[in-house]
Amino acid sequence: MTTGRGDGIARSALRIAQLSSMRCGDVTFDEGLMRAVIERVNRLGPDLVVVVGDLTEAGFRWEFEVAAGWLGGLEAETVVVPGNHDARNVGTVHYRQLFGDRFSRYRTAFDPWRADRLAATGLTVVAVDSSQPDLDEGHVGRERYPWIRAQFDEPADVKVLMVHHHLMAIPGTGRDLNVITDAGDLLPVLDEIGVDVVLTGHRHVPYFWGLNGMLLCNSGTTASRRTRGLVPPSWNELQIDASTIKVFLHYEDGRRELSVIRSRTTRARIREAFHVTGDFLSSNHIPIA
Repeated sequence: MTTGRGDGIARSALRIAQLSSMRCGDVTFDEGLMRAVIERVNRLGPDLVVVVGDLTEAGFRWEFEVAAGWLGGLEAETVVVPGNHDARNVGTVHYRQLFGDRFSRYRTAFDPWRADRLAATGLTVVAVDSSQPDLDEGHVGRERYPWIRAQFDEPADVKVLMVHHHLMAIPGTGRDLNVITDAGDLLPVLDEIGVDVVLTGHRHVPYFWGLNGMLLCNSGTTASRRTRGLVPPSWNELQIDASTIKVFLHYEDGRRELSVIRSRTTRARIREAFHVTGDFLSSNHIPIA
């Protein structure tokens, strides 16, 4: 779903705010913290806000209405995807009515000035629902792979996939299952497409992986006190320019911390340095396309 408004920002750097796990309806949901996040995101003035699931605690209608109220305060375009908590109690019915399709595509084209400075023609964000009714485990499914490929139809865009569940394990998140069941099949598809960034949430711990030039970017909990160890609530700011993707974490005490840098200019060399051949994939019966 997309909401909010575009502001025609003239700056060259692309900014995306990544929120996750609001958990409206949970006893640990912090209204003051959520209000502060909305205010800080609006001051940042991102090109786009993405919310990677768990808007609610139990998928009830009133919880979605509360979440919609908070997200309605965002001034930037907003793309949302549900999480496992949102799929509880037939919550996807309410999600569809209040937020739209569980699978969606957002694209904005850059004007020539910005395209030149970002070395990209535009931004494509594909939102994929990995939740399953009343289950914590995530799954995308091979029947969705052709659809995902078709959405990334602008080869020179910055390509972003957003999905609630992790594609790789996140440290400090326990021994229970926290990676989507078909991650091993989905990752080669995303690599083949040339996806630049995968945005996830789910386990309330921010962390980052680099995989064959692709950045896997997990966000913590935005407004819940369900945190692990010493990890505080936070949200991510992605800043993309022609040479790098930088991620800054924003904490409730006002800190803005540079957390990871991924070079865009070296991605081709990274992929050349590690190349799985078509012969190997064919001989082992793994589909390439």
